[in-house]
Amino acid sequence: MKQLRPNWKSFQGSKKRRSSVAARSDLLQRELTEVLRHRAAISEVLHVIAGSPHDLQPIFDIIVQSATRLCHATFGNLRLAEATGFKLVAEVSYPSSLAQRWRQPTFNIRGGPLAHMVAKKSPLHVPDLRVEKEYLKLQGITDLVKFGGIRTLLIVPMLSSDTVIGAITVSRTRMQPFTEKEIEMVADFAAQATIALETTRRERQYREMQMQVAHANRVATIGQLSASIAHELRQPLSAVVNNGAAALRWLAKNQSEIDEAKHAVEQIIRQANRANEVLGRIHRLVKKETLLTDSLNINDAILEVIPLIHSEAVKNGVTVQRQLADHLPNIQGDRVQLQQVILNLIVNAIQAMSGRTEGDRELHIGTDSAEDKGVRIAVRDTGPGLSAENLKRLFEPFYTTKPNGMGIGL
Repeated sequence: MKQLRPNWKSFQGSKKRRSSVAARSDLLQRELTEVLRHRAAISEVLHVIAGSPHDLQPIFDIIVQSATRLCHATFGNLRLAEATGFKLVAEVSYPSSLAQRWRQPTFNIRGGPLAHMVAKKSPLHVPDLRVEKEYLKLQGITDLVKFGGIRTLLIVPMLSSDTVIGAITVSRTRMQPFTEKEIEMVADFAAQATIALETTRRERQYREMQMQVAHANRVATIGQLSASIAHELRQPLSAVVNNGAAALRWLAKNQSEIDEAKHAVEQIIRQANRANEVLGRIHRLVKKETLLTDSLNINDAILEVIPLIHSEAVKNGVTVQRQLADHLPNIQGDRVQLQQVILNLIVNAIQAMSGRTEGDRELHIGTDSAEDKGVRIAVRDTGPGLSAENLKRLFEPFYTTKPNGMGIGL
């Protein structure tokens, strides 16, 4: 009977194949883990961006932390380009020994890695700083190697319109070059930081433009009311002059009439204060300031506006009626912007009724409570009103029903 012998070559080949498959499986598993970690980090960054649309610091912090962690780096930082160099805005794990060297508020070494990265406008990878003789001639780089122990360095630019606006740096204290995937990953984070920065800058520019348009509108509205405001000022100023003259006459008598002179002076003070209040209201409306959200009483804000349109209403035969509810809760808002909207609504109402030939010209301004501790402001007039088509487009940007209107009143 023939004895069977094991085929060792076949067995060893099978073992090698199983080992190769296991190795490939481990590699794929590690790559999958890295991809999932990368996606999770990007998701976390996007979450922070969504939660802090106007605050860049949390965004920069999480980006540097994620890039440093996922690259298994020792140190990391994010700097923004300025005229004098790169300003440090976020960092990870820098030791105290580098505090006065690498962690400078503004970093700028001529001929250093950052300068080369700016010239290339692409990632700069230094596998081992200790063998880079050109860099080691520079004091700042020598400090990085000597005091920080940095060996491997990667600097990735933040690019906007082919201009370097910042950089993310990750480094290791061991000589271990960064892989292509790690460089691509840091580049992704740099792109996220760039988008966040540019978006915030554009939003800031947009808000500044909105403020400029609003300021121009307030000035234009006050310009329309200049004749009425002049009349409002003329009355107290005339009273000041008349009472001043009366006081002098009383005091010039042989037996001075002190009580009468005192009364005349009191009238001067009262009328001067009245004129000062008018000027104060105008100044608050036309001065250029940033938005200020504060707690305010809406009735008080309305009562400050109404005197500015009193003469305009009288000139156009408009009767102004107020129905301001008592004990309204304070609201949060910018006082000047709210007053601007109220003033625009009142002026629009007066202008709408100025062409009316029949019937009363009445303007009603009212306030009452609304849901969720809010307040409701109503400005109603007896003018022609708005057509259904105009009503639909009322809040469209730059839409107006006036022949010479700009559509920025509301």
